Amino acid sequence: MKNPEKPVFLFLILASSFAAMATAKSTIEPCSNNDTCNAMLGYTLYTDLKVSEIASLFQVDPISVLLANAIDISYPDVENHILPAKLFMKIPITCSCVDGIRKSVSTRYKTRPSDTLGSIADSVYGGLVSAEQIQEANSVIDPTVLDVGTNLVIPLPCTCFNGTDNSLPAVYLSYMVREVDTLTGIARRYSTTITDLMNVNAMGAPDVKAGDILAVPLTACASNFPKYTSDYGLIVPNGSYVLTAGHCVQCSCALGSLDLYCEPASLAVSCSVMQCRNSNLMLGNITSMQSTGGCNVTTCSYNGFANGTILTTLSVSLQPRCPGTKQFTPLIAPPDTLPKDMMYAPAPSPEFDGLGPIASAPRSSVLPSSGFLPGVNPANGPAGSVSAASISVSHSPIAFLISIASFLFVLSV
Repeated sequence: MKNPEKPVFLFLILASSFAAMATAKSTIEPCSNNDTCNAMLGYTLYTDLKVSEIASLFQVDPISVLLANAIDISYPDVENHILPAKLFMKIPITCSCVDGIRKSVSTRYKTRPSDTLGSIADSVYGGLVSAEQIQEANSVIDPTVLDVGTNLVIPLPCTCFNGTDNSLPAVYLSYMVREVDTLTGIARRYSTTITDLMNVNAMGAPDVKAGDILAVPLTACASNFPKYTSDYGLIVPNGSYVLTAGHCVQCSCALGSLDLYCEPASLAVSCSVMQCRNSNLMLGNITSMQSTGGCNVTTCSYNGFANGTILTTLSVSLQPRCPGTKQFTPLIAPPDTLPKDMMYAPAPSPEFDGLGPIASAPRSSVLPSSGFLPGVNPANGPAGSVSAASISVSHSPIAFLISIASFLFVLSV
């Protein structure tokens, strides 16, 4: 007598295997309030694009895109510079709390002729979002019919985790795993550990596959500006730069450091006074003088932007030794070609992020703020949850189900 449950059991095994082939993991951070944070998105250009076109895809400031990747903004007509296809860029985005989870919903895409939800998701946005997610976010009834000129919300992955990792300042990068990636390589590239990545992404094993989207903590420098300033809570990832105070001040974060350094920006704009009171030092100036008791260090630091005024703080300290130089990512020329081995080699060392070399420069010393996510052990880092997001597969689901039906029929005979 045949076992009538056997075909059903085999069907469940095959169906679950098919589901595994059709899904990729993505880290989800639950949330319960309306706060936002600054996050980053790892994006690979699908074609040659102007800087302004990349910024338009994500509705962000083109200058912020350049500085996030340590690209010099002083080059003539830099916003119209054409960047090469397959270039990996870090895109600064705002991460919100929507329907109880973290996501970025500030991106809008206007449909063009021949667009489909699948081509928008897989090609234009490089698989960072699925066609089903776009369909759900926009209540699209028929995904095969898209009117030209329709504005679609593009829900992009992001995480905040209270801006900390292991109780230190951090900005989170949503990184889509490539075929050549390993968790070890990703950890090495972004100066973190396998254990930390596993904790943040709630992973049971150090296994990743192409298409998975990981939350990667980037060590950062945090500000301690007063709460009444417009840039209160400013946080800058290692190796990146940001403009603040109406594009008058440029802040940077040394590689491997927690010290935020701010100085006058290179843009020719009208700015308020940037000199520290009761001194002849300008914002960003540091002087040191060796004495028998140690080193007398005087610093003119940026302290936020309020009511159109650039706030500065003059600090004097006695340190055991005079400060030396620190490793900084220099601003580089906008790339015209894809850097060698940038996209398809294994993830490089922490000191290299694909766009330029490292240089030394003296910087200031500003203590970062601290804190950790309530309910999370800061020693282990924040823990996200893993969800399954649909991705395209090469086999037709209908053909697959037909083959299953044929297989079950043979078994039942």
